[in-house]
Amino acid sequence: MNKVFSRRQVMLAGAATAAFSAMQTGRASAAPVRVLTVGKRNIEVNGKAASVFAIQGADGRPGAVLAPGERFATSLVNQCGEPTIIHWHGQTPPVRQDGVTVTGYETLIADGATQGYDFAPRPGTHWMHSHQGLQEQQLMAAPLIVRTAAEMGEDRQDIVVLLHDFTFRNPADILASLTGGGGMGGGTSGGMMGNMGGMMSGNTDLNDVDFDAYLANDRTLADPEVFQIEAGGRIRLRLINGATSTAFWIDTGALQGQIIAVDGDAVQPFTVGPFPLTEGQRADVLLNLPAGEGAYPIFAQREGDVARTGIILATSKARITRLQTVANMAAGPCGVELEVLLRGTQPLLNHPFDRVTQVHLTGGMMGYDWGIDGLQWQNHQPILVKQGERVGLDIINDSMMAHPMHLHGHHFQVVAVNGTALSGAMRDTVLVPPMGSVRIAFDADNPGRWLFHCHNLYHMAAGMMTELRYV
Repeated sequence: MNKVFSRRQVMLAGAATAAFSAMQTGRASAAPVRVLTVGKRNIEVNGKAASVFAIQGADGRPGAVLAPGERFATSLVNQCGEPTIIHWHGQTPPVRQDGVTVTGYETLIADGATQGYDFAPRPGTHWMHSHQGLQEQQLMAAPLIVRTAAEMGEDRQDIVVLLHDFTFRNPADILASLTGGGGMGGGTSGGMMGNMGGMMSGNTDLNDVDFDAYLANDRTLADPEVFQIEAGGRIRLRLINGATSTAFWIDTGALQGQIIAVDGDAVQPFTVGPFPLTEGQRADVLLNLPAGEGAYPIFAQREGDVARTGIILATSKARITRLQTVANMAAGPCGVELEVLLRGTQPLLNHPFDRVTQVHLTGGMMGYDWGIDGLQWQNHQPILVKQGERVGLDIINDSMMAHPMHLHGHHFQVVAVNGTALSGAMRDTVLVPPMGSVRIAFDADNPGRWLFHCHNLYHMAAGMMTELRYV
């Protein structure tokens, strides 16, 4: 839905641009400043109207697409009616521009106020989302695509898909029901369903919350977005799992997909069938279309469930049939089967570890007491590193639920899964399986205090968050 900007908003944005440009006088040549506005919009879900958040550019489109070499010179205008802060997920800016408040570098952006950002962005498929309260659940999220010169030279159609889980309920009520006592996630139907799904798949919990709908670019599979494509064309499908509490199985159906990047980092091309994409993760998939007219659905099915969403790729004369919003059978749990097969094209240089630290993911559905090393954020113990160190982090999951763990300010290499060494992908978010472990390696080259947390929003809100702190 296109946003109509009021005269006041245009003046605010103009003033913000002028002010932000003035901040950049120390640079040899100031880049044009991009304006992003955080506001409200209306969408329709299952035939009902819903008011949700938006992060839109001046053209009314969600998020931002940056050209090769373009700086992230951005003026963020808050017109959403309440304070917020936006995190640039996948980017590694100076710590004072990361878009979080709890580490003390930044403050919330008040309604009507503006915040400036300026850093060299990391290329690839990334995204932006609120890091304030539970705003992300109300769709305060959008793509952040940074293109490369090599991509611009390819004859490929770029298609971006942002996945989400949607609820008509107040997210605060959902969190209260999960943490407010009683078994199976505080008595919610979602908690019960998650535990039942887990019992069917080996005593692991899958889903905390039962959502009203699952969205791909704000639309359900009952009314999916249809992308017009050319017969015999070539596509780069950029998939972003922006869901708060849902991992998906991605199925490209009749089109054989080849993963070439995860979390914005290139991997050795890998041909896949259905593959998992957990919260916070991204995947770039190359698709080569057959000659002739055709319509090709791309599905995202919730783990442990029959519910699914998706999009349709269709040539101009293709016949498009109605798709079922549920699959014939429930999907299994999303695990590490793909992770152990991926190989980064630019792995870390071979270097011995200067420091190896263990962290334990703790808690469970019964008490909804998620934490790290048995501690919630309010009394967390930081993970300490020194600048210049090669750091190994052993993430050991002591719980019966998988956790997508995200490290701010750094990209890391997956170097072991469940004790088996590998030269895996570079990432910023990795799934740690129930009662399993993942070792990641990274160079401590971005000083500051950086969040390390589960990207299941309700797990993070319940306390599964700590910080990486340089000393």
